[in-house]
Amino acid sequence: MEEFLRTELLLGKDKMSKLQNARVAVIGLGAVGSFALEALARSGIGSFLLADSDKIQITNINRQLFTLHSTLGRLKTDVAKERILDINPKCRVETMPVFVNSDNLSEVFAAKPDMVIDAIDSFSPKVRLLEYCVKNNIPVISSMGAALKTDPSAIKTSDLFETHHCRLAERLRGELRKCGINNGIMCVFSEQSAQGKPVYPENLPEGTEQFEKNSVKILGSLNTITGIFGLTLANLAIIKLTAE
Repeated sequence: MEEFLRTELLLGKDKMSKLQNARVAVIGLGAVGSFALEALARSGIGSFLLADSDKIQITNINRQLFTLHSTLGRLKTDVAKERILDINPKCRVETMPVFVNSDNLSEVFAAKPDMVIDAIDSFSPKVRLLEYCVKNNIPVISSMGAALKTDPSAIKTSDLFETHHCRLAERLRGELRKCGINNGIMCVFSEQSAQGKPVYPENLPEGTEQFEKNSVKILGSLNTITGIFGLTLANLAIIKLTAE
């Protein structure tokens, strides 16, 4: 396909074919997931499963790729599908506008994907997602916390059980070890300590939309950092999917 000529020139026809035949599940289409999905779509991935229950809100504009004033109020999965098909009309895109958790994981992965991109930020569902993938031999690449970070040079990749200076990864390790899991989850994380503190709903500015005020706490973030997290997830996926 001419759209992906530059990718094929770099990777070769065999690896390009692997990408075009791959099915990738992207779980979470927010700040990190949207950039991961965009990069994978532009790399020629032939089939996607997209899962996210949220609708697009105006406070997403600072960091989420699919958020425009023209898309406010729409399901992220619908907007993401339209964008992918505009990039690659031959792509096959399945959407599930659901909150992925332990109750529906078997339904979400009824058709086993070749790769899962974990870009969700709710702790317990993240644990269950990672546990399910490992125990069902589904390759998964996971994003740790990108909020409250400002230094691109501190963004690293490693096995989840070899990370450092990441509180989320530390908590995940503790829960996953209880499930008998001690390695095998590649992730993107930051070595940088948190910059700033969470903001609680009662301290939000006047006029902030109810969506944010219903949150337990709100974390500041830069699209430069969340974007790098997402692009790095996509790069890891491409390398793994095209491995000999």
